[in-house]
Amino acid sequence: MLEELKEKLSVEKTLTLKIKVHASARETKIKSILSDGTIKIDIAKTPEQGKANEVLMHLLCEEFVVQKNNIEILMGKLSGDKIVKISK
Repeated sequence: MLEELKEKLSVEKTLTLKIKVHASARETKIKSILSDGTIKIDIAKTPEQGKANEVLMHLLCEEFVVQKNNIEILMGKLSGDKIVKISK
């Protein structure tokens, strides 16, 4: 499913993702993709002062091979449930 999202991004040049973040996890990793397309991600940082969001952005940059300024948290900056837009 993740490969399909990467392909969609390369074709359409923009991608909107539903992400469920679990902060303060042991390690930072993409855990799973739910049947509704929500991506579950563990973040090994506390959600204080945007630290978890920074790690999330870094993970998405690496995974989708984009610059940080191409990723925007549209909804949920202070929540575990997020809507994120990625552009190429």
